[in-house]
Amino acid sequence: MTGWEKFNTFAIWMLKVAYLNLLWIGFTLLGVVLFGLFPSTGAMFSIVQKWLRKEPVEKIFHTFWSIYKKEFISLNKYGIFFIMIGYMLVFDFLFLLKNAEKLQWLYPVIGFITISYIVTLLYFFPIYTQFEMKFFQYIKQSFLIGASALLETILIFTSCMLLMIIIRFIPGIIPLFTGSVLAVAITWCSNRALHRINSRKKFIV
Repeated sequence: MTGWEKFNTFAIWMLKVAYLNLLWIGFTLLGVVLFGLFPSTGAMFSIVQKWLRKEPVEKIFHTFWSIYKKEFISLNKYGIFFIMIGYMLVFDFLFLLKNAEKLQWLYPVIGFITISYIVTLLYFFPIYTQFEMKFFQYIKQSFLIGASALLETILIFTSCMLLMIIIRFIPGIIPLFTGSVLAVAITWCSNRALHRINSRKKFIV
């Protein structure tokens, strides 16, 4: 492959990523944000998963819309679950700030729960798009994989921080390269984590 062909392939890939990000934003708004965020994010991760597996996605919009409709109710159930837990954590943290002297011992507890929550949420979509499980099995497996794959989890957090730094200096990329770029990074890291875990199991057996 020549240098021009490599550049052309990269340019097409970036256009697809940008287009996917626009779909993610648009369909999130379509669901009035609250009810559109999780189905839209699930559709985005599903397409990214197909790309990384080199499965053909001929019509991105049609594929996105199909997944969005199919998973709308199911993913909104998880959305409500995660939003409720997140709200409780924010409430608890604010309560601790007002009663810092009396409840200092609770800071490590809330900190651990918050980190566990974030790790579970980061791994949720890659797990959801790959496996068929019951409701709380998705939550459990997302946490266990994130906790057992420390390197990949650190890589995901690093990717999030790098993207935030880039956005601070180039805010114009927000509509084009935010959610979709993170989805690529998170999916790649989670796939790597799953591969290592499966390899370990085979070695032990």
